[in-house]
Amino acid sequence: MLKQTLILPSIAGGEDKSSPFKNRVRKNAQHVRKWAKRTETDCFRVYDRDIKEYPLAIECYAGRFCVQYFSYDRDRDEPCAELKDEIDQALISIFGADPSQIYWRTRVKRTKTQQYEKRDDREQFFTVLEYGVKFKVNLEDYLDTGLFLDHRETRRLVASLAKGKRLLNLFAYTCSFSVQAAVAGAGYTKSVDMSNTYTDWGRDNFLLNGLSLKTNEIVREDCLKFLEEEARARVRYDLIVIDPPTISRSKKMDQMFDVQLDYPYLIEQALELLAPGGVIFFSTNSRKFKFDASLFNRCGIQEITEKTIPLDFHNQKIHRCWKIWECT
Repeated sequence: MLKQTLILPSIAGGEDKSSPFKNRVRKNAQHVRKWAKRTETDCFRVYDRDIKEYPLAIECYAGRFCVQYFSYDRDRDEPCAELKDEIDQALISIFGADPSQIYWRTRVKRTKTQQYEKRDDREQFFTVLEYGVKFKVNLEDYLDTGLFLDHRETRRLVASLAKGKRLLNLFAYTCSFSVQAAVAGAGYTKSVDMSNTYTDWGRDNFLLNGLSLKTNEIVREDCLKFLEEEARARVRYDLIVIDPPTISRSKKMDQMFDVQLDYPYLIEQALELLAPGGVIFFSTNSRKFKFDASLFNRCGIQEITEKTIPLDFHNQKIHRCWKIWECT
């Protein structure tokens, strides 16, 4: 397997008194770049809605830049031309970025039943590194890039426990938790997701890292149905990762999934599959989510959110995460 070259952008110039935005981006980038080089990571956030007048998140992926504009107005969900030009020029000035490698996305509040669909068909895939592990990403064709950067430290935590263990990854998306665990020496992983697109993407991520698909199984299935089937088969796992969407409505599902309503059943079913001494990692990006620990009297529960927020994410509410285990 060929070693992937780490691609980190250069950072030009000094303080610009006329632009607090540029100064903030430059300062953030200088801070995270030292860490990135040390950890063999070339995908990270360089701006995280730090200044109110700039409601953006800017991420670097192996020298390319993904700019997310956050709008809460469904009638006006695109940035004005002046703002877009200012940001583009700032990235060109600071990093020497080529305009063709700056990708804009818009985040808007969506209805509960609206799905995140494919946006384009250019198939512009390339490879990035996270702690030395390769991942395939796409900044054009899909709403999300293929790698949720806010869970970088959660993946590393799970991987640190994975050597020789059996891991189940539910709502696996592109299988990044499983890939990190497999590289760290997991004995077996199983990743479950309903999307053909993302399960195929996950296979590519395993193959990129020279990992066998025989010991890293990928299943296209509704996770709730899958859990019932695995329980009947009496399958057991040492580590279970549950990172569900907040709301999901798919033609492949019998009913809408709502993390606030369905998490008790989801965790109870996962507990049926947990081997003695095993651990569940449950996370959500829902800002309104409330976890009721009293529903799981036989379990030890620890919120570990603070440990799982990456250093380049200044928004401490990007997700919440819990560690759950059965008490003996």
